[in-house]
Amino acid sequence: MEQQSKRIAALDLIKGMSVIGMIIIHTLLTFADVKSQSETFIGAFILFLGRGTSIFLICMGITFMTSRHQSLKSSLTRGVLLLAAALLMNFLKFVFPVIFGFAPHNFIQRYGWHGPIEQQYLYLMLLGDILQLAGMSLLFIGFIRKYVTNKYGILAIGILIALVSREVSGINIDFPVVNYVLDLIFNNDFPAYVYFPVFPWMSFIIIGMFFGKWYQELDYDRPQLFKNMVFTGFLFVALGAPLVFIYGAYNYNGFYHMGPGGVIYFAGWTLIFLWVIFKISINIKENKFVKLLKYCSKNLTTMYMTQWILISWGKGIFGFRENGITTVLALIVLYIILTFSVQILIDFLRKKSQRPKVIEVLN
Repeated sequence: MEQQSKRIAALDLIKGMSVIGMIIIHTLLTFADVKSQSETFIGAFILFLGRGTSIFLICMGITFMTSRHQSLKSSLTRGVLLLAAALLMNFLKFVFPVIFGFAPHNFIQRYGWHGPIEQQYLYLMLLGDILQLAGMSLLFIGFIRKYVTNKYGILAIGILIALVSREVSGINIDFPVVNYVLDLIFNNDFPAYVYFPVFPWMSFIIIGMFFGKWYQELDYDRPQLFKNMVFTGFLFVALGAPLVFIYGAYNYNGFYHMGPGGVIYFAGWTLIFLWVIFKISINIKENKFVKLLKYCSKNLTTMYMTQWILISWGKGIFGFRENGITTVLALIVLYIILTFSVQILIDFLRKKSQRPKVIEVLN
């Protein structure tokens, strides 16, 4: 079977939508004041969309199993490159504006930090976001793909990571460099804040790998794959809901550092959502909007980095969390245009130099 026929159009559409969605979400979080974020319908709805990280990660896991990059060396190399790209992005987001004098004056003060400014910006340089999660995860999941051949074995590893995530949270050995790695894996809050620690968030990627392996065993039968997804999704929701709503202190504990019940519950709704998108996608004909989403999917990593850098630089112009919802909506349009413009420029320069992409997350 040809490689192209293994691709799932619904996942490309979802990844494409996630690019546009993240520009919208990050613009709101950066520029909207507290009232606009929490007390307006538009703000609250955009914040709700920001809870869709598990969709991105499960898609990553599925495509990882059918990617043309199947070697362990490729997975490790891409993981290291992503971690380097994440540090570069944080440097350009936070330190670059300070060096050239266009950082917002109220950004540091808003956090109420004290101590040397160098320490505060080191904190920001080491901030753990989705790129760090993807990079660290690639260092692990390459071994799973190579050595775990049973799909239920893959699923068991994903569930196990979710089950122990709260217990291992906070592991450290009080050695700064090593502790930063442990911070990315276990979230011990030293020396930086990690939004998406590997435990438990890698569970979503591995659950996606389970379905990617199942997809292979089904001889790339898409309808059957998504039928299996929706049934598994309802099972996960049934298992996770009581844990989240009855024992929430342990099993949820907030979106970014959820426990095992939260992982299972969110994974369930994610699988149901993927089934819905698949059903919609099979009735959509190729059009300009679909082509646009596929373009975003193809360039997801660079567009993710670009939009965050541009938005962070914009704090020096538009302020940090000082704007009403009308201004923010205008800024969302502006940043969508800017992000696409920069990506088109990157494509032009890459084509002119004939250089291939060096970092891919989901393709």
